[in-house]
Amino acid sequence: MTGKAYFAGGCFWCITPPFYEMNGVLSVASGFSGGDEENPSYEDVKGQKTGHRETICISYDTEKVSYNDLLQTFLTNVDPFDAGGQFIDRGRSYTLAIYYCTEEEKAEANKAIEELEKTSGRPVKISVEAFKSFYMAEEYHQDWYRKHPEAFACEMKASGRR
Repeated sequence: MTGKAYFAGGCFWCITPPFYEMNGVLSVASGFSGGDEENPSYEDVKGQKTGHRETICISYDTEKVSYNDLLQTFLTNVDPFDAGGQFIDRGRSYTLAIYYCTEEEKAEANKAIEELEKTSGRPVKISVEAFKSFYMAEEYHQDWYRKHPEAFACEMKASGRR
């Protein structure tokens, strides 16, 4: 069976690669969630004009990878304690969110956050919200790290992620 997971992890280019490394992940699409405007553009989202966050949509084989495995990968590839954005990317469009589609996903997300707060002793700044919609980003954003490996490596280094 195929599942979908939606995570806002700051720059969608930067959060995509760890999921492709997971056995059972079928695809990772870059897009936007969390706002009310239909079909927002990258420039409007980046310019903080729509209320959306840069978000990835992960399609995965539920027989090979669990939602919790995806959550753990998400949590280890972001700074969960930063409420203002991620690394050099600032503003709402780069803040963290887990968009859940079921009550089970909501419970798993909240449990993972509670465990991280307990082990770290710090408040986690990740919003857990009901999924409303996902709008694909423009084609040039899809698999950007694969299409532009040298530029992506520079982006990752400059961002402070690696």
